[in-house]
Amino acid sequence: MVAGPGLSREMVRLGSNVRAWRKIIGLTADIVAERAGISRDTLRAIENGRSTSSENLFAALRAVGILSQVVDASDPLASDFGSRNFARTGVERVRIPAPTSSDDPR
Repeated sequence: MVAGPGLSREMVRLGSNVRAWRKIIGLTADIVAERAGISRDTLRAIENGRSTSSENLFAALRAVGILSQVVDASDPLASDFGSRNFARTGVERVRIPAPTSSDDPR
């Protein structure tokens, strides 16, 4: 499966950030790959923004010490919008309302 242009750009950004964190904390790619339980080629794929499993990505994030921050950033309660609309998480399904006769442009 090929990611769209916007997704590919974000994958490259995230991979670049993983590489930067690895270098900031002074670890080689071999050490991070070993700590993550992934191959060096898989780490290279992550750092270059290529597709890999989420499990491998999360293992690399943990190995460079940023997994909890990434997970925290996805918390809906960490944003005003998410906090205001959190009640929607209890809804079983999100459905788009069917158009009514008053919505008919004819």
